[in-house]
Amino acid sequence: MADRPVQPPFAPTVSEEARATMAPLLAAGSAPEMTATLMRNAITRKAVRAAAANHLRPLNKSRARRFDVEVSKDKIAGVPVKLVRRRASDAAADQRLLINFHGGGFMVDSGSETETIPIAGLTGISVVTVMYRMAPEHPFPAAVDDALAVYTDALSQRPATAIGIYGTSAGAVLTGQLLARIKAEGLPMPAAAGVFSGSADLALVSDCEAFLPSIMGARTAPDTLADYSAGTERTDPLLSPLYGDLSGLPPTLLMTSTRDQLLSQTVRFHLALRKAGVDADLMVYEGMLHAFWAYMECPETDDALAAQAAFFSRHLVR
Repeated sequence: MADRPVQPPFAPTVSEEARATMAPLLAAGSAPEMTATLMRNAITRKAVRAAAANHLRPLNKSRARRFDVEVSKDKIAGVPVKLVRRRASDAAADQRLLINFHGGGFMVDSGSETETIPIAGLTGISVVTVMYRMAPEHPFPAAVDDALAVYTDALSQRPATAIGIYGTSAGAVLTGQLLARIKAEGLPMPAAAGVFSGSADLALVSDCEAFLPSIMGARTAPDTLADYSAGTERTDPLLSPLYGDLSGLPPTLLMTSTRDQLLSQTVRFHLALRKAGVDADLMVYEGMLHAFWAYMECPETDDALAAQAAFFSRHLVR
């Protein structure tokens, strides 16, 4: 494991709960390190994915209890998914649907439940989280194909005005790629999109990526997404939507934080969306790490999740 950059002291504006959680994460690492070498080997790749699942299991269970949500597995259009619903909700009477794409560098599942359970609980909207095919076994556009298959199935059962899509980290990247694909295929756009700690440009290293450490303490490596984008030109608009026409995309909420290595990429995407005439809002959290709402329990997480829930509740039509 690479040496970890020295972190500046946490800001006094960050909650005590957040500081207490971030300190050990930065000291010890929050999840197995996903180097190209580890993930290209079938044996170590399986071990890393299993370790990531074990790491998140306690948080998955505690959030399911807190938000009174149930999670089940299914397939939609042949794609494995998890169905996340609030126990007291009446799915038959509410046509609204959120489609989520989990984070994990396109190599592991690092949030299929932690990203969706709170939103289902807070909104009462059913959430489908897509267990898309991952790299290195399945490079681009496999994940987008899976996402599109689930979205197309949703369109066959309800109007686009009742559908929202969102993701965190790699899932945020996939959200942007799906929007580009939806536009390219002339399909109706969803009512809203959430791009949380993501990027729409896989060709360039942004300012924050050059100096901000990740939650693992390592700087962003040039080949981080090499196995995902393998064989595709990095400036292809379907891979990096920032290089395409962004007009006509749905209202979008972008979320990041000042210690997020993808802060600059999120800001760039927000500006590009605004220039294209898209209704896009940006929320930046003080002193917090990359995608903190997916794995930390603190007041900042509560605020971020509430903002995500309010955004979708406002835009999706019953």
